[in-house]
Amino acid sequence: MVFKSLFKYNRQIFSGILIVISLFLIAAFIPRKWGNYSKQACDYQICVANTGIHSNILIPTKNNAYNWHNYLSIDKIGIDAADDYKYLSFGWGDKDFYMTISSISDFNFYTIFKAVFLPTSSVMYVRGYQSLPQNIEVKCIYTDKSNYLQLTKFIEASFKLDRNDRKIRIGNGYTSTAGFYAAKDNYSILRTCNTWTGDALRKADINTPLWDSLSFAIMLHLRSGCEQK
Repeated sequence: MVFKSLFKYNRQIFSGILIVISLFLIAAFIPRKWGNYSKQACDYQICVANTGIHSNILIPTKNNAYNWHNYLSIDKIGIDAADDYKYLSFGWGDKDFYMTISSISDFNFYTIFKAVFLPTSSVMYVRGYQSLPQNIEVKCIYTDKSNYLQLTKFIEASFKLDRNDRKIRIGNGYTSTAGFYAAKDNYSILRTCNTWTGDALRKADINTPLWDSLSFAIMLHLRSGCEQK
């Protein structure tokens, strides 16, 4: 009798978990905006890269709306001391996970468990590119100047600053053109790297999924309603 009760109880818990997971997955396919919300032609490019785990924002290093040279020491992002990158990639995520796991082969149980179930420190990952990367999925859309600047302000505000208002570089990236910086806010299962990307895109009035914790969902719904001139 006891075993039957336990089995029934565990089955109910398992069923409840499956229902919650199913609802989240369904939400990944539902856009936050419906219908036609087209705007006037826009000139400012915003790209999103999908590594399969993380999604990153890719934007020009400078254009007539914003120049990242005025905010970051571009030649100090990576170890190659270059300052002529055409694009910068920005990502946010769990500090230990982001700085130690660059591919699926690097996965380890402790880092994943801590990232999923415990609030942890976060980092910003910045990488310079001479052109848009060809070895990962990249999707680009366009927006207007006002929304583009809202996006840049959001990215700026994600960096943690020292007492002298300087960005805090804390390590080298996966390549010689990348580096890690201290970031604001804690990482948790409710605020992931892809949630950060979704927040950034919504600042620019770009469509995102109802549940944006999966990178493929970000890419699926990526549209701004703008047409390139």
